[in-house]
Amino acid sequence: MKRVCIVGASGKLGRYMVQHALDRGYEVVGVCRAKSTGKLDAFMDRMTVVPGATDDREVIARATAGCDGVLTVLVPWGVHGYATGTAQAVLDLAPPAARLVFSCGWHISRDGQDRYSPWFRATVAVFGRVARWLRLADIDDQVDACRRIFASGRRWTVVRGSDLEEGPGQGLPVWARHVGDPLLGSNRTRRVDFALFMVAALEDDSLVGEAPAIVGRETPSARAARAAAVND
Repeated sequence: MKRVCIVGASGKLGRYMVQHALDRGYEVVGVCRAKSTGKLDAFMDRMTVVPGATDDREVIARATAGCDGVLTVLVPWGVHGYATGTAQAVLDLAPPAARLVFSCGWHISRDGQDRYSPWFRATVAVFGRVARWLRLADIDDQVDACRRIFASGRRWTVVRGSDLEEGPGQGLPVWARHVGDPLLGSNRTRRVDFALFMVAALEDDSLVGEAPAIVGRETPSARAARAAAVND
């Protein structure tokens, strides 16, 4: 892995991914809206920035050219298929052998075997309706984007994040295949560690074709799972 493209590089998660990728010695290309490039000023002498909308196919084609891996933040902004357009552009235009890693939330389910609490379902439903009514975001857009990823023949991973918080890194998060696993009970991950998992997934072939749901490795549920494994 030498050259990596980060689609959505100027956001909080994106900037953490930029730092982790640079720390690993990768050549980094970042995509973000032109008005957001200033958020990347701290990295400008160490990366290439391609300004433009992340669903702009010309922008994605230019940014991903020659890349060994592409990290994509799937953001369902607006009600015009932004996340779907972004995902499809990456799937269609990234180099054929590139490793593709996408980020989303727990609400995405690959096989329908995830078990969500009534509170979680209600929260997603209410947020989805309000956000769409305000024309701020469309949760279904992110769902459709992930369906396209799952159906593709690409070397993909979809990392499903729990609720995120700021704070010092705790190390690589732990994961389960399905929401509802006791391991995930704490529903908290440091944002910097979410970014670490995304970058680490680029070179983890065991995650190809997986949609891991992650949680912070030092959360109570993760520690309880480790203790149970030792006792077994």
